Amino acid sequence: MSSQTVGKFQTSTWRILLMYGVMVAVMSVLTYRLVSLQVLERETWVNQAVDNYKTEISDPAPRGIIYDRNGYILARNFASYNIVITPANLPDDEADIQNIYRELSALIDVPVNEGDVEYAKLFTACVPGPGIAQMVELGDSLAPYTPVRIKCNVGEELARVVRERAVDWPGVDVEIEPVRDYPTGSLTANIVGFLGPIYEAVKDDYEARGFVTNRDKIGYAGIETSMDDVLLGKNGLRVVQVDVAGQVLRNLEPPIEPEAGNNVVLTIDTRLQKAAETSLVEEIDYWNNYFNRTRDISSGVVIAMNPKTGEILAMVSYPTYENNRMARFIPGYYYDQLSNDPRRPLVNNAISAEFPPGSVFKLSTATGAYNEGVVGPDDIISTPGKLTLCERFSPNDPCTALNQRPFVDWIYERNGVINEEGFGALDFFHCIAYSSNVCFYKLGGGFEDEIEEGLGIFRLGEYARALGYGERSGIQLPGEEDGLIPTPQWKRINTGENWSTGDTYIASVGQGYVLGTPLQILMSGATIANHGKLMQPTIIREIQDGEGRVIPVWFKPEDFSLYEVQDVELDSGETVKMWVNLSNPDERFLNAPSGSYQISPFTPNLKWDITVTPKIQIYNCDVGYCDPTGTYKVVDPSTVEAVRTGTRLAVSDSRGTLHEIFTETYPFTIAVAGKTGTAEYCDDVARKANRCQFGAWPTHAWTLAYAPYDDPEIIVAAFAYNGGEGGSVAAPIVARVLQAYFELKSIDIAQSGGGG
Repeated sequence: MSSQTVGKFQTSTWRILLMYGVMVAVMSVLTYRLVSLQVLERETWVNQAVDNYKTEISDPAPRGIIYDRNGYILARNFASYNIVITPANLPDDEADIQNIYRELSALIDVPVNEGDVEYAKLFTACVPGPGIAQMVELGDSLAPYTPVRIKCNVGEELARVVRERAVDWPGVDVEIEPVRDYPTGSLTANIVGFLGPIYEAVKDDYEARGFVTNRDKIGYAGIETSMDDVLLGKNGLRVVQVDVAGQVLRNLEPPIEPEAGNNVVLTIDTRLQKAAETSLVEEIDYWNNYFNRTRDISSGVVIAMNPKTGEILAMVSYPTYENNRMARFIPGYYYDQLSNDPRRPLVNNAISAEFPPGSVFKLSTATGAYNEGVVGPDDIISTPGKLTLCERFSPNDPCTALNQRPFVDWIYERNGVINEEGFGALDFFHCIAYSSNVCFYKLGGGFEDEIEEGLGIFRLGEYARALGYGERSGIQLPGEEDGLIPTPQWKRINTGENWSTGDTYIASVGQGYVLGTPLQILMSGATIANHGKLMQPTIIREIQDGEGRVIPVWFKPEDFSLYEVQDVELDSGETVKMWVNLSNPDERFLNAPSGSYQISPFTPNLKWDITVTPKIQIYNCDVGYCDPTGTYKVVDPSTVEAVRTGTRLAVSDSRGTLHEIFTETYPFTIAVAGKTGTAEYCDDVARKANRCQFGAWPTHAWTLAYAPYDDPEIIVAAFAYNGGEGGSVAAPIVARVLQAYFELKSIDIAQSGGGG
């Protein structure tokens, strides 16, 4: 009986082993998991636990201020006031909350109720639409301790009233937000620029440097862009403990205070800038009214520079825009309006627009022809009103009736008499003074037995580039274009045609395929005015810290990098001064980076001296073909002085193109020299208006002039789109700007108590 009982409850050995095996496996898994969580993965879980209550708060750094050369503020930060409500701080009683909403609504003119929460989701902060209750309800559902903006950019008086009433309105407060302000507005908008949100393409870079997307702003144009790394500063950082609702409880680490951006001082004189803009706009309005809008001068440029230092004293691009309208956000309708305007007000036409330079380009042709011996000081050139060229596309082309091409001089009027017979016999100097097209056709391309071999397109290109054409200047402004000095190869690639002798004729007077920016035209004149020295154009005078101390900064134009001299501690413990890339501190140099130049403190930077630096490549030319030799030469100083003499005669000679303006209309006691230009064009605007009629194309007006002649301290270039004759339209603008400059100089001397 007992044995049967024992047998009844007997269990197989394999079952027992299986049970124990399962128990051991379960215990092993539990033990491993406990060890993994508490030992192996301890740091991970501790970090996640800390992340639940720890967060980082970025405190924005004040952006640097932009000044003109006299300390006048061009860009600054001002306090903007926003009315905010923190949902978590509102009273518990719903009736009290509604009472606060009603009283606040009556004060700030925002409805208590408008739409629902879903409707409120369609709007970003500061955009009118939903009611107070809906905005707060949405904010409460997302982050109850985060202030909700109810109304933005209210006046200071209203902000004070709300702050006083906030004592009886728990949860209501006034938030102070820094907003960019541009006191000079549209006057300097194309130089200073404006700000915008951090966009996707640069988001990772800025976030890596501690900036916050959707809050911090970066430069979108002008100095705000090119000097962004200088102006930005460094955001502060607070590591704080928060509860589950997001309320800040305490600092977990010592806070890092934000570092304000450095200040930028420009070379611009706001007073001269205003005088230049006024002169340009008034001249445009005068001629548009004179012709009853039948010849619409739609845009223009004025630039003034010190040719001895490269400092830009004024840079006007008209029409422009109002950058204060971009201060808080960029209105879509306004941006579209500017973008669709054919006059391109968002573009700084002084550096970003390319136009045919016309006769101001003759300074390049004159320099080359004289230096290459095409013409001498005693040579006389016949300049009839018209000549006929046997145009050839290759040296062996026969001269037939089919390739006879007429080239005419410009028709001028003196004392009511229109001269269509040309200028007669002229020497080199008067070819410049009278701006004879026929003379420069011959100097550039030669003519029969009179000038057997002209300068030619290859050598012309060398001298044009030596004076500043054909490449970007490297000024500290974004969007600069490089212009165009054409070559036979360029024409074959872009038009499928060979170069012709007629192309050389046209290029010699700055027409055809030749293009330049207004700044390049100014640089060419400045090189001649400054006896062959081409200075680096600069818009930056210096960069200062918050205490006004000047900071050494270098600028690399090709990639817009900025380098600041900083004390760097080496691995050896030694501290040395190094050039550090402001946007990439790991990029450091013991010497100034290659291709850069100093912009702070201001140092005149010589790009080159054409009388010292070999800039002119020598060509071997035989029967119309020219081969580069790879060797270079300089421009003889006598050549530059000969061209300068011609520019002075343009004013002093009674038949000079600038004589009437500077001796009768705006009489000057200071010796002035210069060059006018009238450039035919046929662009999309002219074609659309059906104005590109052969022999009667519309024209742009150019003039550049410098003074005093012997020791120039200012050169001014003016451009009027569709302006007509340069001597009639652009020259008065230049004259008035020169007058303003010397008047301001006299005022400054008198105020400083100086003499002479």
